[in-house]
Amino acid sequence: MDERNTHRKIALITGANKGIGRATAERLAELGVTVLIGARNARRGEEAAAAVRAGGGDAHAVTLDVTDLATVEAAAGWVEERFGRLDVLVNNAAITGSGQVPPEDAVDQIPSGVDLDMVRSVFETNVFGVIAVTNAMLPLLRRSPAPRIVNLSSGGGSLALNSEPGGPLSGLPQSAAYSPSKTALNALTVQYANELRKDGILVNAAAPGYVATDINDHRGFLTPAQGATVVVRLATLDADGPTGGFFSEDGPVPW
Repeated sequence: MDERNTHRKIALITGANKGIGRATAERLAELGVTVLIGARNARRGEEAAAAVRAGGGDAHAVTLDVTDLATVEAAAGWVEERFGRLDVLVNNAAITGSGQVPPEDAVDQIPSGVDLDMVRSVFETNVFGVIAVTNAMLPLLRRSPAPRIVNLSSGGGSLALNSEPGGPLSGLPQSAAYSPSKTALNALTVQYANELRKDGILVNAAAPGYVATDINDHRGFLTPAQGATVVVRLATLDADGPTGGFFSEDGPVPW
């Protein structure tokens, strides 16, 4: 069914079958947005979309692996055929490289002993995957009257916080993969914002906080819904909202 004339905003969220991505989808759906649940696993994506629909929202599953350009291009083609535009892109899909462990146990991230293949795999998803998806979706975003891009970053990507002696991150193993990938993502956010500002496309990075998800073995003290709050706010900014910024729910995060 062609829904090109829908008056609803259309939002695509990568990695949206669970965690912060799913919570973002649920909240946007509550606001009347049609949400496209990007997921590597088609079954899990459809289960998440069905749950959003059961709650009264409009949701559709999209098979999308950010490291597989064929699925990225196929997803863009599907959105083009079904809706003709995209209003919001949330680049949420990410990995730590260490698997499902709390940050304090991610000793395989220590720079002096890190495995280069692990670093490459993290950057493939967290950085190169964002470029691939963003560039594929930009033609569709340019057709929106109010396009927004939100990149899911982390306080771990803040050079200021990481370099603060005795600061909030000082007790964790130093990271040569995940944190640098989020620092790179922050830099990309600024570069995209600078390029797209003239087109009215607002691009920002979100730091959701320490949220209980699979990537930290659910050790976080915030719920996915709480982590999604800043993401939803940035996804629904008014035309005079910021671009090229890095924000938590409490306000700007230092670079």
